[in-house]
Amino acid sequence: MAEAPSQLSIYGQELKTWPPERIFDVRWAATVVKQALRRLAEECESRGRLRMFTTLSKYLSVERMEISYANLSASLGVPETVIKRVLHQLRVRYRAILRQEVAQTVANPADVDDEIRYLCAALASTQ
Repeated sequence: MAEAPSQLSIYGQELKTWPPERIFDVRWAATVVKQALRRLAEECESRGRLRMFTTLSKYLSVERMEISYANLSASLGVPETVIKRVLHQLRVRYRAILRQEVAQTVANPADVDDEIRYLCAALASTQ
């Protein structure tokens, strides 16, 4: 989901075949994810960690086995343990911000989890 806004591209022909509801849902989902990422970036920037965020943000939704902590460590000049800890913290905070963003779109707070599942499904349908 973290990568959705930057990787989301709906081509003209494909777009013509989609019902308006699907287009709306995908754009809504991408907007919510983009807003959550923007907020997380702002928090990191205020703490002097924008470079760390910029490098690690593309790994927010990647399986741990797909991440080369050694390469990230070398790239950022910090120990692997720091990379693992910071990435974990970013993921936790990203999920919290995403929940906050979604909570603003539902009338009943009990609907947040269902709405997040729907958001994920909408974004998954574009890949």
